[in-house]
Amino acid sequence: MIFLRNILFYIFFYGGSLFYVLASLLSIPLGMGPLRKAVAGWSNYHRTCVRHLLGITIRIEGQHAAEPVLYAVRHESFFEAIDAPAMYDFPVTFAKHELSLIPGWGKAAKVYGMIFVERDQGARALRKMVAAARDYSADGRPLVIYPEGTRTPHGTSGKLQAGFAGLYKLIGLPVVPVAVDSGPLYHRFWKRPGVITYRIGEKIPPGLPRDEIETRVTQAINALN
Repeated sequence: MIFLRNILFYIFFYGGSLFYVLASLLSIPLGMGPLRKAVAGWSNYHRTCVRHLLGITIRIEGQHAAEPVLYAVRHESFFEAIDAPAMYDFPVTFAKHELSLIPGWGKAAKVYGMIFVERDQGARALRKMVAAARDYSADGRPLVIYPEGTRTPHGTSGKLQAGFAGLYKLIGLPVVPVAVDSGPLYHRFWKRPGVITYRIGEKIPPGLPRDEIETRVTQAINALN
C-alpha cells in the first residue's frame, strides 16, 4: 500500500506541478492577484496529494500572527517549503540562490516574492536582502526563514546560520518560531502515512541580544524533536 501511495503521489503531484508552474508563468503579465492564486493553488494541491494519496494529516497547534512577522521555521524536509504558501498568508520566503535557477519556477518565484540568499556575496547581498524584506513587510506580508539553512534530521538540533541573528536585528520584526516534525514521514523516498504537526510558538520581540534570540529560537523550533 505504501508503494502504491507513493507512486500515485509522484505521478499526480509532480505531473500537476507542471501545470501550476505554467499557470504561474502565464499569470505574471496579469498582475500579482492571478500569480498569487496560482502559487497558492500549487501549495494547496500539494496538501491535497499529501492528505489523500500519502495518508498524511496536517495538524497546526498555536495561532498565526495578525501582523507582519519573521517566521523562523524548523526545516526537516521539502514538505514545509512546498507548504509555505498554504500555511502562511501570502508569504515571502528566504531561499538559497540555486533555486532561482530552476527553469520557469525560478522566474515565477522571483516575481511572487522570494528572497534568494547569495551566501558568498557578503555585505552587499545582505543589504539587498534586508531592503527587500523591509519592503515586503511594509506591504503587510509575513517573512519565512529556515534559520538552520538546510534540512536537519529529526531528533537532532541543527545550528542556526550566522546570518539569522543579523537579519533579525536589521529587519526589526518580531520573530515567531515554528516547530515541524515532517522528517520521519516525508523526508524519504517512500513517504509514510501519519501526522505532521506544526507548533507555532510565542512571539519573540525585536531587539534582543544575539545569544538570547538564537537560544529562544533554537529551543522553540526543536519543540517537536
